[in-house]
Amino acid sequence: MRNLLAGCLRESANGYVVDTLIENYPNIGELMNATEKEISSIKGIGIVKAKQLKSILEFVRKVNTPDASKRIIIRSPKDVYELVRADMEFLEVEHFDVIGLSTKNHVIFKENISIGSLNASIVHPREAFKGLIRRSCAACILVHNHPSSDTSPSNEDILLTKKLVECGSIIGIEVLDHVIVGAAGGGYVSLKEQCKM
Repeated sequence: MRNLLAGCLRESANGYVVDTLIENYPNIGELMNATEKEISSIKGIGIVKAKQLKSILEFVRKVNTPDASKRIIIRSPKDVYELVRADMEFLEVEHFDVIGLSTKNHVIFKENISIGSLNASIVHPREAFKGLIRRSCAACILVHNHPSSDTSPSNEDILLTKKLVECGSIIGIEVLDHVIVGAAGGGYVSLKEQCKM
């Protein structure tokens, strides 16, 4: 990371600016979530370099985001992970999203339902299914991140999933899976694959 930052900012890899950036933002997730103002407050980084760095980081995020113009089909938890990884991998608090699917598992939409705290998000079935009903989805996949990188489902994750599966069954929208995404390359876990749905 040191050499990449030095190259992006045209600074010495062992210089004050790069040292301070790494000290303040020891991992890429923290750096991606830093604001231009926070970055420009570092001595030696003005507004121009801060904008340049944020632009490069946003470019990286966009490159890792699937092409929205192509029709996306979900066939496995890995497909779900690839769809949401760029958006969720560097979040500092839990985000709970729902992905609405057609009868052929084409992605109709992806929507954030809840933004929680460092280790929890509050999700109500009404909010989870509102967009799915409005858009006439046949099925859905639940996704949330664990900022800790530990993708192990908590008891609350399992209970919530079972509650949402039951609600979906009642209204005719099948919950196909619940995928948990770990921070900064922590991978993912499928509750369906773990038989915890």
